[in-house]
Amino acid sequence: MRHLALACTILPLLSACQAREPDPRGVEPGETLLTISATGRSDSRPDEARLRLGVTSQGPSAGGASQLNREKMARVTAALTALGVKPDDLQTQDLSLQRIDYGRERGQFRAANIVEVRLTDMARVGEAVTAVTEAGANVLGGPSLRVSDRETANRSAYAAAYKAARSRAEAYGEAAGLKIVRVVNIVDGGEYGVPYPPPIVRGEASVMDMAVQATAVAPPPPPESGTPFNPGVNRTEVRVRVDFALEPA
Repeated sequence: MRHLALACTILPLLSACQAREPDPRGVEPGETLLTISATGRSDSRPDEARLRLGVTSQGPSAGGASQLNREKMARVTAALTALGVKPDDLQTQDLSLQRIDYGRERGQFRAANIVEVRLTDMARVGEAVTAVTEAGANVLGGPSLRVSDRETANRSAYAAAYKAARSRAEAYGEAAGLKIVRVVNIVDGGEYGVPYPPPIVRGEASVMDMAVQATAVAPPPPPESGTPFNPGVNRTEVRVRVDFALEPA
């Protein structure tokens, strides 16, 4: 009986000495987990503009509409080349040829050729809009203004987001009589931007805020600097979630 009583005494002691299971949240015993979500912003001047432009043509036959559209598009491409746009900066977005089965134009054919143009000389974007419109482009949308090296441009936003999270955690800790002892986890919440504005097409013409709609009437002579254009700045917002471990101060 004495041996049995000794065994019964030792077993609870052994159970108490076993290592505790680690906390899945990453905190140690006596620590408090605090999760903070914060945002950071940065302003960068865009160095790249993208325009969606092209031509639509109509004719009594499929071949006639296609031929007319090719001739117009060749003039538009030549105007872009004269501005220094390289072939790699032109990408076809849409090619279409369709028969019109409604209205007064029923039985005719409409051809379209839409491209995206990448412009890196921001000083000539307004000039490019004027040049392609005069060359015959009647579909025009954009520009979409971008920063080519977004990671470098957004570094200050990432840093600001983390600093904001840490500052808020310190405020909570001070109010609760706690102090930050370490960072448990950092989760990138991603970047938030502005969607690409699609071109507005009305029949064979397209309208955008800073372009003159193509009409049958000859447009007035453009100013020497071309269509007014101001690149402004792009604002980027990033979000971050940070888990802090706190302990009594």
